[in-house]
Amino acid sequence: MEQNLSLEQIQNFEGKYPKQLWYLFIVEMWERFCFYGMRGVLVFFMVDQLLLKEAAASLQYGAIQAFVYAFTFIGGIFADKILGFKKSLLFGAVVMILGNLLIAFSPQTLFYYGIAFSIIGTGFFKPNISSMVGELYHADDHRRDAGYGMFYAGINIGGLLGGALCIYLGKYYSWQLCFLSAAVVMIIGLVTFLLTKKHLGPIGDSPLLNLSANKRKFKEIAVYVGSLLSIPFIFIMVKNTDFTDYFMCTIGVIAVLYFAFEVYNLGDNKLRKKLLAAFVFIFFYFVFNSIYEQSGGSLSLFAKDNLNSNLLFFNIDPNVVNNSSNSLFVVIFSPILGLLWLWLAKKKIEPSTIVKFGIGFLFLGASFYLFYYTRFFANVEGITSLNLFTFAYLVTTIGELCLGPIGMSIITKLSPKRLFGMMMGLWFLASAFGQFAAGKLGAEMAEANTGTTLMSKLQSYTEGYYQLAIYSLIAGAVLILMVPIMKKLMQEVK
Repeated sequence: MEQNLSLEQIQNFEGKYPKQLWYLFIVEMWERFCFYGMRGVLVFFMVDQLLLKEAAASLQYGAIQAFVYAFTFIGGIFADKILGFKKSLLFGAVVMILGNLLIAFSPQTLFYYGIAFSIIGTGFFKPNISSMVGELYHADDHRRDAGYGMFYAGINIGGLLGGALCIYLGKYYSWQLCFLSAAVVMIIGLVTFLLTKKHLGPIGDSPLLNLSANKRKFKEIAVYVGSLLSIPFIFIMVKNTDFTDYFMCTIGVIAVLYFAFEVYNLGDNKLRKKLLAAFVFIFFYFVFNSIYEQSGGSLSLFAKDNLNSNLLFFNIDPNVVNNSSNSLFVVIFSPILGLLWLWLAKKKIEPSTIVKFGIGFLFLGASFYLFYYTRFFANVEGITSLNLFTFAYLVTTIGELCLGPIGMSIITKLSPKRLFGMMMGLWFLASAFGQFAAGKLGAEMAEANTGTTLMSKLQSYTEGYYQLAIYSLIAGAVLILMVPIMKKLMQEVK
């Protein structure tokens, strides 16, 4: 029978990719539709429907996104210690569906309630699929990077469809339909998982199988109930962004102390060095996201007002382009870049992970310089070129692909297996702080606009993008200079 597959049988697969990768790919694709669809409409919806000022909407966007990723850290720990990846994913999917259905029922009045549900659901869902992908491979299997690259492409097919469809439905049909579509695709993802999870063998099973069934059930129910009881607190903190500041400071300190505690407990200096190297990657991932994540915030507001709708020979809504061009470029270029790394590895000239991270920042800096440069293509009203804006996204995407998929892969390579969930959680927590910082940076851009015209908005936002370009280039240079130190910390891991 298929469900009696051992881990050994799964990992000794033929060809480039294990078949389980495709099942996880499809489930994650639908979840990403839901996630990117929601992310792409948040700021627009808050300004357009909830009538928030742009700076306030940017802060609220940062808070919502920060909570989503912060709860992946917490969800990752619960999955590691109590639920196992499969049950955690199942619970997360159900809660996400409820959240989207709530908002779809009454977008204006139930928006924050639905968001609170979605935050918890994503927290339990998101870290687990990535961890399960890591377990499909032996620790020293060189095909792992290509697997994560392909998985990353799948994520972005969902992002492309969700990013384009949700904003389109919301702007031109109804916001109820927009949020309902996110719920429907999440249901498809959940059903897919239920039908294919037997092929995962022991991957993602409960870590408490040694306990009696009653004890195990008690602990699992405690996690479910505790999570649902936290929803009112999340609701309060998302609505009042001052509370988010306190929460993020607290969770940041706790996470670093918890990491330090686990490193100290390892008692093996070689493993400790590897975890320190992983922490450096995680820190720079935070810096990357602080800049990159303007796409859901300030760039969404920039697209709303300051772009024409001419893309090459097409007439297209600039917000659709803002939400989905990055995902489209990932789908196109992710396999190409994956094959490039494999080709360079065969020639023994593949850059190390740390150099790839540095290159990622250099591309990110170049892309934000292009966002800044759109000011020189603007007409007298302050409307500028969608073509240049889209090209900037292409450059951003190449930067992201040097860093995103291999980042997840290097964290699993540097971490002992029992700390996979925590380290994946820290990876997503870095993203949470990045989102949080991105919201604050976006709010600063909005506040820098003291005028009331589209031209004054163009000037304040593009000036902000110029600053972000400089920060990116500095970070990239620092990373490349750190290569010798990082090689020592990472030891045999490439």
